[in-house]
Amino acid sequence: MFTQVEIKDYETLNKMLKSLVEDETDRIANLANASSLLNMFLKDINWVGFYLYQEETNELVLGPFQGLPACVTIENGKGVCGTAFRGNDIFIVDDVNEFPGHIACDANSKSEIVLPIYKDGVGIGVLDIDAPIYSRFTEEDRLGLKAFVETLIPYI
Repeated sequence: MFTQVEIKDYETLNKMLKSLVEDETDRIANLANASSLLNMFLKDINWVGFYLYQEETNELVLGPFQGLPACVTIENGKGVCGTAFRGNDIFIVDDVNEFPGHIACDANSKSEIVLPIYKDGVGIGVLDIDAPIYSRFTEEDRLGLKAFVETLIPYI
């Protein structure tokens, strides 16, 4: 069984991701492995996963994740995930209780980072990571996770 360890070098993490996904064509398998990889190697997080955009309903729907059961749907433009997706902007929230309209799926989550995923200009969804501590996510995380998403995009 794997234990959670911290990788301080996102470049190494992103190389690990590429080696996991480069020979796999199944989108769900690649998202599942990506969430597992992040869960293994990011310190002080309590949830990591993907919400996938469904154009028919204009919602983000729960995809592969690691953590406690989560909200199944999030309306586009609502909460941290929907707001980040709609604006195609990375959001770092130091205190989720201060984010207007925050959707609390886990009361233990204190801070959050959400990265929108767009492929060829089309919205795919978001990568959402929660932490049980305030101000968990840094500029280094924003840049490293942005590179992580960019590494993953060709394989989803």
